[in-house]
Amino acid sequence: MNAIADITPDITPDIQARIIDAFNFRHATKVFDPERKVDARAFETILEAARLSPTSFGHEPFKVLVIQTPEKRELLRDFSWGANGMMSGTTGQLGTASHFGIILASTAETMTAGSDYLVDHYRTVKQLPEEVIEIFNGAYGRFQTTDHGITTDREIADWAGKQAYIVLANMMTTAALMGIDSCPIEGFDMALTTQTLGRDFGIDTGKWKPAVMCAFGYRAKDPEFPKTRRAMADTVSWF
Repeated sequence: MNAIADITPDITPDIQARIIDAFNFRHATKVFDPERKVDARAFETILEAARLSPTSFGHEPFKVLVIQTPEKRELLRDFSWGANGMMSGTTGQLGTASHFGIILASTAETMTAGSDYLVDHYRTVKQLPEEVIEIFNGAYGRFQTTDHGITTDREIADWAGKQAYIVLANMMTTAALMGIDSCPIEGFDMALTTQTLGRDFGIDTGKWKPAVMCAFGYRAKDPEFPKTRRAMADTVSWF
């Protein structure tokens, strides 16, 4: 199969090339140019990509915190080794990124099948009729208890975290398409971050846990090494 040749009239080679160029452009930016800020409208587009992202059952078990106040960012520095510049001898993404965020994942308190939160979500967000809500509750309940065995708080939070990573990927791809750099960040102490979010950010940590951090802006310099990946034949199997 020739993927380039077998395209529909609306999917032009130019569009395909732009997508691939964006993925080649994107890299995990460790230090941003602190003088360059992402335009507010451009960042709204990144946030809209997050809001419109797909999630399992359409439950939207995520929330995006955008942390712009320097004082608030500094509260995370001591235990966010992936963002504090420890490995680059700089102030890191916390000190240089135009925009810095944390994507939160829902916990079992809200994402257990039949919870008041989910029933309200079905009614007010998805606007489902009552008979369909009953079907959703049953299907999601089987998914949790039988299909995937996701019943404990840790298991449900991990499942919600998977949805958060879909959101993260869409945010980074959207940014790359606009020539904006980004970095996903897992290098942080989960317990201390959770504690800080509850104490200093007013987050209900019974309902929300940090899944991943992310930073956006413009690179201070180009990557030192070219992007490397496995060959397509080692990445994809056709049956």
